[in-house]
Amino acid sequence: MARFAPVADEDRLLATALWVYWGFAFDDARCDSGPLSTRPAQFNALAGQVQRACETDRAEPDDRYARALQDIMRRFRSLTPPTQVARFVHAHRAWLSGVAWQIGNQAVGRMPGLDEFLAMRLLSAGGHPTFALLEPATGAYVPDREMHRPAVQALTEMAIMVASLDNDRHSLHKELSRGQTDQNIYTVLMAERALPLQQAVHEASALRDRVLLRFLRLHDRVRPTAGPELATYLQGLRHGMRGNNEWGLRVPRYLSLGHWPDEREDLLVTFAEEPSDSRPGPVEGAPCIAWWWDPDLG
Repeated sequence: MARFAPVADEDRLLATALWVYWGFAFDDARCDSGPLSTRPAQFNALAGQVQRACETDRAEPDDRYARALQDIMRRFRSLTPPTQVARFVHAHRAWLSGVAWQIGNQAVGRMPGLDEFLAMRLLSAGGHPTFALLEPATGAYVPDREMHRPAVQALTEMAIMVASLDNDRHSLHKELSRGQTDQNIYTVLMAERALPLQQAVHEASALRDRVLLRFLRLHDRVRPTAGPELATYLQGLRHGMRGNNEWGLRVPRYLSLGHWPDEREDLLVTFAEEPSDSRPGPVEGAPCIAWWWDPDLG
């Protein structure tokens, strides 16, 4: 979380980092590969308990993850105004709805098409609650009139999408080695366009780069008129995309090495000097995200 909000003080950073650790633990144990990963009815019942634990301290959930979440939420409420807590709670609900969507597909062996996958991935990747932590972490509370501008919402969604596609890339080798390749950008493209894996990797990278370019161009239109709180939030989106990428390159969760790599270890990853695809305009075959290129945004 410090990569997303390097200006955060220790108390705020701890509170938000706890949720990030909690989120990954819950994802591993209850979502991606746990016993509920192909049982949507049972997962939905649990998700309801977890979400209510997020919303109120008075709930009495049975699940240990839900009880741990209540403790984290107490920290949030002690540090953060109600409006920002409500934004996080709303974002948390969006994440669980996306996970339920993903598990529903997995339960019946259904591979979504590209457009549906991108809509689902915006939710299931956990980007909404993660970026909602920027306000509690920094203490810069964005006024509603700025946070709810369509351009700011588009920038938030684009940051989530870039980070989500990067995560798919980071975890690809691990998932291939464990036979866990169900729904990710590569399997979706391979199924929809009858592509071999290497070509799907290329097309996914191109899609990701086009979204990032649009983010940068729209950001440069929005930033000059942003108030100080929104400016902090926008910088957090930028930090978040880069920080997520750097973290994903070195964290054992995504590495087949199974250990935390030494700083001197060669991970055979480099950043490109230019995007793999710089075409303007919406991504073909993905109408659910086409509005990000609306010329009226700004």
